[in-house]
Amino acid sequence: MSASHLGIYLNDHLAGSVAAIELLTALEKAHQGTELAGTLGELRADITSDQRELKALMEAINVSAGGARQAVAWVAEKCTRMKLALDDAGDGSLRLLECIEAVALGIEGKRALCAALRVAATEHPKLGTFDADRIERRTIEQRATAERVRLQAVKSAFGV
Repeated sequence: MSASHLGIYLNDHLAGSVAAIELLTALEKAHQGTELAGTLGELRADITSDQRELKALMEAINVSAGGARQAVAWVAEKCTRMKLALDDAGDGSLRLLECIEAVALGIEGKRALCAALRVAATEHPKLGTFDADRIERRTIEQRATAERVRLQAVKSAFGV
């Protein structure tokens, strides 16, 4: 196993979780006081929990969290939000749609991570400390939540 490749791969997923959490935090704040904010907050909390498990795996297999990747993810998320704010200076419905789609893509990426770790764990048992089956089940629930929010955002953004 290429430890450097595994480290890069896990750090990329960690960086993705940082960006997703930042996007969800901003959306939750933008929709404060609504039912949507509660849904976004629950999704953010779930992703944060999964992020902690990823960090625990990385620690267990001696892969350090790459601060540079996380910083780049943080900056990219800020640039994305700025771009979306320029595209949708009105009610934010397009912004919500595009942000939740980005989060949904990240959730699909986490599902792919689970599959990859299951395969790799057959040769490297330490990777089995990450409960990929449970996390994958959570991703299915998270993706369903994101899809419900996305479809509502479509209606609002496109006036349907």
